[in-house]
Amino acid sequence: MSIPGMRRAAIGLTALAVAAFGAVTTTPDQADARPKPVEVTLLALNDFHGHLEPPGGSSGTIAGQPAGGVEYLATHLAELRKASKKKNTVTVAAGDLIGASPLLSAAFHDEPTIEALSMAGLDYASVGNHEFDEGSDELLRIQHGGCHPVDGCADGTPYRGAGFQYLSANAFVDETNKPLLPPYAIHKVQGVKIGFIGMTLEGTPEIVSPQGVAGLTFTDEAQTANRYARELRRKGVETIVVLLHEGGTQAGAGGINDCVDFTGPVVDIANRMDPSIDVIVSGHTHQAYNCEVNNKLVTSASSFGRLVTDIDLKIDRRTGDVLSATAENLVVTRDVAKDPNQTALVDRYKAVLGPVAGRQVGETVEAITRSQETLFDTTRGESPLGNLIADAQLWATDDEQGAVAAFMNPGGVRADLDAGPVTYEEAFTVQPFANNLVTLDLTGAQLYCLLEQQFVTGRVLYPSSTVSYVVDPAGTTAPAGDPCAGTRVVPGSLSFGGVAVETGTTYRVTVNNFLAGGGDGFTVLTGGTNLVTGQIDLDAFVAYLTANSPVSGPALDRIRTTAETAAS
Repeated sequence: MSIPGMRRAAIGLTALAVAAFGAVTTTPDQADARPKPVEVTLLALNDFHGHLEPPGGSSGTIAGQPAGGVEYLATHLAELRKASKKKNTVTVAAGDLIGASPLLSAAFHDEPTIEALSMAGLDYASVGNHEFDEGSDELLRIQHGGCHPVDGCADGTPYRGAGFQYLSANAFVDETNKPLLPPYAIHKVQGVKIGFIGMTLEGTPEIVSPQGVAGLTFTDEAQTANRYARELRRKGVETIVVLLHEGGTQAGAGGINDCVDFTGPVVDIANRMDPSIDVIVSGHTHQAYNCEVNNKLVTSASSFGRLVTDIDLKIDRRTGDVLSATAENLVVTRDVAKDPNQTALVDRYKAVLGPVAGRQVGETVEAITRSQETLFDTTRGESPLGNLIADAQLWATDDEQGAVAAFMNPGGVRADLDAGPVTYEEAFTVQPFANNLVTLDLTGAQLYCLLEQQFVTGRVLYPSSTVSYVVDPAGTTAPAGDPCAGTRVVPGSLSFGGVAVETGTTYRVTVNNFLAGGGDGFTVLTGGTNLVTGQIDLDAFVAYLTANSPVSGPALDRIRTTAETAAS
């Protein structure tokens, strides 16, 4: 019998009883005969990036408060579990827990971060693009344990693997056509099943080096989530949460719990997801938001462990359906006691790391930030630190290579530099990827095409001081399949060292090997010739700081708009 039919039958019986016996007294227990819903708390984070210690500079604050640090994060998580029913709490993450990490974690292949988050009670995590920085074999080692195949167990103790489960629904191994890691997990709370699906952004191959994603295929996020949602429902799961390493952005006025003019890839993904999916814990954009899209709760906890998203679900005990879902982003403040176990872990790895971290390699006259100027509309252009790194890379290129320019990708600049002495650890935090510099030949026509491709990819490269060109905001962006067809860059405006670039002439240019391989969508660079590999980008940056300190942030005058040139 259907539920409406059952309701009608009950009403009929009540009417007969009243007719036969008069008024019937109903007790409160009888009036609310339905079982109470199961209350579940999800504690969520994303984009931790190995920040065991509190981040420095502007990265160490959020919502006007100093925030972050795993010693404080663990305490906040413990307090939130205590405030709810501990058995009803599940702790989850939406990718990029490791990769692009500060030296304390990266020097040990991010094993300290995995140990710390395992100890902090993490249960499930999706795989982000940075989990693939060292390749799929290394990711499997991070999950299952074992010493690094080259560096061994650098801290002298066995690495036991993650105490939580990585989930990866849409990263398929080409050889087997099966997911690299389990696509989902089913977690029971008081008899109710909750399904967690892990998802990496489909565009991962465009932003990770080819070696990192070799032998893998990444599929559409919404289609894959819907596929596994159907599979979960066949197994009796009605509450479904997607841990998605892709995200969005709200307008600048939005606070950590707002959803102002929300845009980004996650909006389209959520709109294409099946109605059976209830919650999307997202990441990748390092933004904080608390939204509802297509009747789904969509959240993100910014980055670096500065926020925890407290998600409260009420689930029907009989049907397993979500009755309500609410969320709040909470600041991981530093006014609580440090978790002593986390402190011991941090101290142990700092002792193994030794004095190299604190070695001074240079000095800055002022704080040099990676904050990008607005080139036009919402397009971001140069940054002081980005320009400085491009200068360092050109300076560090062997004179015999004859390089006349260098370009740096914005995503490779990971932190600001504070004013004063610069330590090796701080320099490493700025450039943690250990990319090699590559000098290659490009024609002038290819260089113009490269600059047009910036507006296709939405990423404007940081140029060295030798570079100058003009952008027309009224120009057209090239179609994705033909980056050379754009008209954003004013013809004839590109010059190196004050000399105009000729389309038919060949020039030597330095980039990192990530860009040289077409990373961040800059496929034009794969057409470069006569490639010569140079030193590690971090080594170049450190050497530049040592030789040129004290350094200041370069002026942001290498890319100009037509409006600026008309006014000058």
